[in-house]
Amino acid sequence: MELRLEGRVVLVTGATQGIGRAIAETLARARAGGLLVTGREPARGNEVATSLSKAGSPTTFIAADLADATAPARLVEECVGRFGRIDALVNAAGLTNRASFLDADLDDWAALFAVNARAPFFLMQAAITQMRKQGQGGAIVNILSINAHCGSPELAVYSATKGALATLTRNAANAHRFDRIRVNGINVGWTDTPAERIMQAETLRHGPGWIAANASQPFGRLLAANEVANLAVFLLSDASGPMTGALIDQEQWVVGANR
Repeated sequence: MELRLEGRVVLVTGATQGIGRAIAETLARARAGGLLVTGREPARGNEVATSLSKAGSPTTFIAADLADATAPARLVEECVGRFGRIDALVNAAGLTNRASFLDADLDDWAALFAVNARAPFFLMQAAITQMRKQGQGGAIVNILSINAHCGSPELAVYSATKGALATLTRNAANAHRFDRIRVNGINVGWTDTPAERIMQAETLRHGPGWIAANASQPFGRLLAANEVANLAVFLLSDASGPMTGALIDQEQWVVGANR
């Protein structure tokens, strides 16, 4: 199936690497009419914008730290100012800091919820407000995590943020279905991304051998960022029809099954 988003303007957060970048690249191949990509690294972001523009989708990069409470509204304003509209939003940015019940502190809680739950909420608020003004519907995809179902002990706070965003995804879908604004989420499983490689090898000190964990996966490897991107763009496109309020487990383990 060839997905097309001709003429549609999409805002993608976390688009300078990993899953967010893969989604932006897939949107460019799907002929998106305009892309606003955002992240914290200007050099990397400008490189992404140049590459996507050359691929055929006019792209603007805006540097933003989603821990800043003013960033969500500003990003949507920038998107509308640059392209005149916003037709879709992808919330792909997120922190994966470890914090368990025994070692989490108030700073961990505040940082994770600010970026993983508060920022997506206010990005959706601003995007939905603009989409309603345009009167032509829209689509939102939130990149969640399989950890929203429970999560491992060291990911207690992270898992809670994704659980919160899962509920907000369905709430937004229900609230704005008659505006023809579709809101769906992807509960992503363990994915091989640059950030995950740094987290596992350096931050958690597992060393380069951590990738051997691939062998224990049912399909002998981790998910690839482009696989998540393909599903995200499907959900943004007309190919997914009127589907809304769905939380899809993109994972190779079956949730609830006894391993």
